[in-house]
Amino acid sequence: MHYLDPKDLTQRENYKLLIGSIIPRPVAVVSTQSADGIVNIAPFSFFNIVSSEPVILSLAIQRKGGELKDTARNLLATKEAVVHILDQTNVQEANKTAALLPADQSELTVSGFTTTASKTIAVPGLKEASVRLETILHQHVPIKKDQQTTADLLLLEVVGYQIAEDVYQDGKIDPRALQAVSRLAGNSYATIGEIFDIKRPS
Repeated sequence: MHYLDPKDLTQRENYKLLIGSIIPRPVAVVSTQSADGIVNIAPFSFFNIVSSEPVILSLAIQRKGGELKDTARNLLATKEAVVHILDQTNVQEANKTAALLPADQSELTVSGFTTTASKTIAVPGLKEASVRLETILHQHVPIKKDQQTTADLLLLEVVGYQIAEDVYQDGKIDPRALQAVSRLAGNSYATIGEIFDIKRPS
């Protein structure tokens, strides 16, 4: 085995090892809204489930030069966000939202996404997503190195599900209908691929 000490590596080198080995990663396409009403959309693969009671998701957002990214800034200000699951029908448009835009320009101007009203929060969702999770901020955990915050871990409580009819089957999500797309490293993504079952031991 090849041993590496993360303390001897740069942030970029650690990042490459993490995103290359922890695969596949689910992708959250997150919509937030600024105090001025600007809708921000951004994809994040440092994202997962934390708990089903209460219903909590995790979203980790790396800072750039110590500065909050727009999604984190909006979330901390309004305490609301809509989390959408990346799928094969919206992956191209989601990729466009990764462009570096000024805070006063919405990613709606560079993508084909369109918004729709949420049921429980003020932040709108994206019509093009089959799964929309309406969330409120549960907890903010600043991640620090040498007393400086380098990332923001945001725990989000789901307060409403909006799920396309063809994806929702008998109280469950049909993975084949959802066609979720996961993140690998570099410019690479992956589809669900082969699905197989293994019975859990009793």
